[in-house]
Amino acid sequence: MLKPEECSLRPIELDDLEKILQWRNSERIRANMYTEHVISLEEHMAWFERLKLQTTSVYLVFEVRNLPVGLVYYTDIDKNNSKSHWGFYLGEEKLPHGSGTVMGMLGLDYAFTQLNIRKLCGEAFAFNDASIRFHKKLGFAEEGTFTKHVLRRGVYEDIVSFALFSEDWLIHREKLLSYTGA
Repeated sequence: MLKPEECSLRPIELDDLEKILQWRNSERIRANMYTEHVISLEEHMAWFERLKLQTTSVYLVFEVRNLPVGLVYYTDIDKNNSKSHWGFYLGEEKLPHGSGTVMGMLGLDYAFTQLNIRKLCGEAFAFNDASIRFHKKLGFAEEGTFTKHVLRRGVYEDIVSFALFSEDWLIHREKLLSYTGA
């Protein structure tokens, strides 16, 4: 079982962009994103340039044993109300057992300790059972459903909304640490 100390989060570097674009354009990742088109290199570089100029988003590379394998990100960071949305994905496949759980734990620790978020919000397509289970495993509570909210392939899909509060994370974190054997 992978241990949290074998993993880390770090800011995106220019050298990461090719790998991140490869991950993001994979069918496995695109199938669960709001925008599912194949992203061009030019579009990707423009996104990175915009990212460097604004303060309401943070994107971090998730590493397992010093190898980049995924992304954790925070958007719509609202410092006045101490809340944010988050997202994540494991770009690489065939990772050590527990990689997703550790990525989630590090991502939540970062949100609540580094960003000082009080309420972290997440969303998943209603058809994405794995993401729904993952949010619940991490301690998120389901807040509701946005019915027929996002148009994909000619069909309006439902979105499940989640939230996790910092005080609830502190309690749930201990349960996950025992799960990971840390």
